[in-house]
Amino acid sequence: MKDKQDKETIVIKKYANRRLYNTQTSVYITLEDVRQMVKDGQEFIVKDAKTGEDLTRQILTQIIFEQELSGQSMMPIGFLKRVIEMYDDRLSELIPHYLETSMETFVGNQEKIRKYMGKTWEQYNPLNQLEEISRQNAEIVSKAFQMFNPFEAYFNSEEGKNNQKKTGGK
Repeated sequence: MKDKQDKETIVIKKYANRRLYNTQTSVYITLEDVRQMVKDGQEFIVKDAKTGEDLTRQILTQIIFEQELSGQSMMPIGFLKRVIEMYDDRLSELIPHYLETSMETFVGNQEKIRKYMGKTWEQYNPLNQLEEISRQNAEIVSKAFQMFNPFEAYFNSEEGKNNQKKTGGK
Protein backbone atom coordinates (compact mmCIF):
# COMPACT_ATOMS: atom_id res chain seq x y z
CA MET A 1 0.00 0.00 0.00
CA LYS A 2 2.83 2.38 0.81
CA ASP A 3 4.38 1.85 -2.64
CA LYS A 4 1.11 2.93 -4.24
CA GLN A 5 1.04 6.09 -2.13
CA ASP A 6 4.63 6.89 -3.06
CA LYS A 7 3.72 6.70 -6.77
CA GLU A 8 0.65 8.95 -6.48
CA THR A 9 0.96 12.47 -7.80
CA ILE A 10 0.77 15.01 -5.00
CA VAL A 11 -1.29 18.09 -5.72
CA ILE A 12 0.14 21.34 -4.43
CA LYS A 13 -2.11 24.38 -4.53
CA LYS A 14 -0.64 27.84 -4.98
CA TYR A 15 -2.68 30.63 -3.48
CA ALA A 16 -2.78 34.29 -4.49
CA ASN A 17 -0.69 35.18 -1.43
CA ARG A 18 2.11 32.99 -2.97
CA ARG A 19 1.71 30.27 -0.36
CA LEU A 20 1.96 26.64 -1.40
CA TYR A 21 -0.31 24.04 0.15
CA ASN A 22 0.42 20.30 0.01
CA THR A 23 -3.01 18.68 -0.26
CA GLN A 24 -1.63 15.26 0.68
CA THR A 25 -0.23 16.36 4.06
CA SER A 26 -2.59 19.34 4.56
CA VAL A 27 0.35 21.61 5.35
CA TYR A 28 1.69 24.83 3.87
CA ILE A 29 5.11 24.26 2.34
CA THR A 30 8.00 26.34 1.02
CA LEU A 31 9.93 26.27 -2.24
CA GLU A 32 12.67 24.47 -0.33
CA ASP A 33 10.14 21.74 0.55
CA VAL A 34 9.23 21.44 -3.15
CA ARG A 35 12.94 21.27 -4.01
CA GLN A 36 13.32 18.41 -1.55
CA MET A 37 10.34 16.64 -3.11
CA VAL A 38 12.12 16.82 -6.47
CA LYS A 39 15.32 15.43 -4.96
CA ASP A 40 13.33 12.63 -3.31
CA GLY A 41 11.74 11.71 -6.64
CA GLN A 42 8.19 12.47 -5.54
CA GLU A 43 5.67 13.12 -8.29
CA PHE A 44 3.70 16.33 -7.87
CA ILE A 45 1.82 19.00 -9.75
CA VAL A 46 1.37 22.62 -8.71
CA LYS A 47 -2.01 24.14 -9.50
CA ASP A 48 -3.39 27.63 -9.05
CA ALA A 49 -5.87 27.30 -6.20
CA LYS A 50 -8.41 29.57 -7.90
CA THR A 51 -8.19 28.65 -11.59
CA GLY A 52 -6.69 25.15 -11.48
CA GLU A 53 -4.03 26.22 -14.03
CA ASP A 54 -0.89 24.05 -13.99
CA LEU A 55 1.93 26.13 -12.48
CA THR A 56 4.48 23.33 -12.07
CA ARG A 57 6.87 24.67 -14.72
CA GLN A 58 6.86 28.17 -13.18
CA ILE A 59 7.52 26.83 -9.67
CA LEU A 60 10.39 24.62 -10.86
CA THR A 61 11.87 27.54 -12.81
CA GLN A 62 11.59 29.71 -9.69
CA ILE A 63 13.50 27.07 -7.68
CA ILE A 64 16.26 27.03 -10.31
CA PHE A 65 16.35 30.85 -10.29
CA GLU A 66 16.74 30.93 -6.51
CA GLN A 67 19.47 28.27 -6.62
CA GLU A 68 21.35 30.37 -9.18
CA LEU A 69 21.00 33.46 -6.96
CA SER A 70 22.31 31.58 -3.93
CA GLY A 71 25.68 31.09 -5.61
CA GLN A 72 25.13 27.49 -6.71
CA SER A 73 25.37 28.43 -10.37
CA MET A 74 25.11 25.53 -12.84
CA MET A 75 23.81 27.38 -15.88
CA PRO A 76 26.54 28.96 -18.04
CA ILE A 77 25.66 32.42 -19.34
CA GLY A 78 26.20 31.35 -22.96
CA PHE A 79 23.78 28.46 -22.51
CA LEU A 80 21.13 30.75 -20.98
CA LYS A 81 21.51 33.22 -23.85
CA ARG A 82 21.07 30.44 -26.40
CA VAL A 83 17.96 29.18 -24.63
CA ILE A 84 16.49 32.69 -24.81
CA GLU A 85 17.38 32.90 -28.50
CA MET A 86 15.64 29.60 -29.18
CA TYR A 87 12.25 30.85 -27.99
CA ASP A 88 11.77 32.60 -31.35
CA ASP A 89 13.18 29.78 -33.47
CA ARG A 90 10.94 27.61 -35.65
CA LEU A 91 12.63 24.52 -34.21
CA SER A 92 11.84 25.51 -30.62
CA GLU A 93 9.31 22.67 -30.38
CA LEU A 94 12.18 20.18 -30.57
CA ILE A 95 14.23 21.75 -27.79
CA PRO A 96 12.29 20.42 -24.74
CA HIS A 97 12.51 16.81 -25.97
CA TYR A 98 16.18 17.19 -26.87
CA LEU A 99 17.09 18.76 -23.53
CA GLU A 100 15.15 16.14 -21.59
CA THR A 101 16.82 13.29 -23.49
CA SER A 102 20.24 14.87 -23.00
CA MET A 103 19.64 15.28 -19.27
CA GLU A 104 18.45 11.66 -18.95
CA THR A 105 21.65 10.49 -20.66
CA PHE A 106 23.75 12.70 -18.41
CA VAL A 107 22.00 11.41 -15.27
CA GLY A 108 22.45 7.84 -16.49
CA ASN A 109 26.16 8.50 -16.89
CA GLN A 110 26.28 9.94 -13.37
CA GLU A 111 24.74 6.72 -12.08
CA LYS A 112 27.43 4.75 -13.91
CA ILE A 113 30.11 6.90 -12.28
CA ARG A 114 28.62 6.28 -8.84
CA LYS A 115 28.46 2.56 -9.55
CA TYR A 116 32.07 2.42 -10.68
CA MET A 117 33.26 4.52 -7.76
CA GLY A 118 31.45 2.20 -5.35
CA LYS A 119 33.61 -0.75 -6.42
CA THR A 120 36.94 -1.33 -4.73
CA TRP A 121 40.10 -0.25 -6.53
CA GLU A 122 41.43 -3.80 -6.45
CA GLN A 123 38.37 -5.14 -8.25
CA TYR A 124 38.09 -2.43 -10.88
CA ASN A 125 40.11 0.28 -12.46
CA PRO A 126 37.31 2.80 -13.01
CA LEU A 127 39.53 5.28 -14.83
CA ASN A 128 38.82 3.69 -18.21
CA GLN A 129 35.08 3.74 -17.60
CA LEU A 130 35.22 7.31 -16.29
CA GLU A 131 37.16 8.37 -19.37
CA GLU A 132 34.46 6.86 -21.62
CA ILE A 133 31.67 8.47 -19.62
CA SER A 134 33.47 11.84 -19.73
CA ARG A 135 33.83 11.46 -23.49
CA GLN A 136 30.10 10.72 -23.81
CA ASN A 137 29.22 13.74 -21.67
CA ALA A 138 31.51 15.96 -23.78
CA GLU A 139 29.78 14.68 -26.94
CA ILE A 140 26.35 15.47 -25.43
CA VAL A 141 27.39 19.02 -24.60
CA SER A 142 29.00 19.44 -28.01
CA LYS A 143 25.85 18.20 -29.77
CA ALA A 144 23.72 20.53 -27.64
CA PHE A 145 25.78 23.54 -28.68
CA GLN A 146 25.82 22.41 -32.31
CA MET A 147 22.04 22.31 -32.21
CA PHE A 148 22.03 25.96 -31.17
CA ASN A 149 24.40 26.91 -34.03
CA PRO A 150 22.73 26.02 -37.33
CA PHE A 151 25.59 27.47 -39.44
CA GLU A 152 28.36 25.32 -37.99
CA ALA A 153 27.94 22.57 -40.60
CA TYR A 154 28.36 25.15 -43.38
CA PHE A 155 31.48 26.72 -41.88
CA ASN A 156 33.06 23.29 -41.41
CA SER A 157 32.30 22.25 -45.00
CA GLU A 158 34.79 22.71 -47.85
CA GLU A 159 32.60 25.40 -49.41
CA GLY A 160 32.42 27.34 -46.15
CA LYS A 161 36.19 27.08 -45.62
CA ASN A 162 36.86 28.28 -49.18
CA ASN A 163 34.52 31.26 -48.72
CA GLN A 164 36.25 32.12 -45.44
CA LYS A 165 39.64 32.10 -47.19
CA LYS A 166 38.30 34.34 -49.97
CA THR A 167 36.72 36.83 -47.57
CA GLY A 168 39.55 36.74 -45.03
CA GLY A 169 37.46 35.02 -42.33
CA LYS A 170 38.93 32.62 -39.79
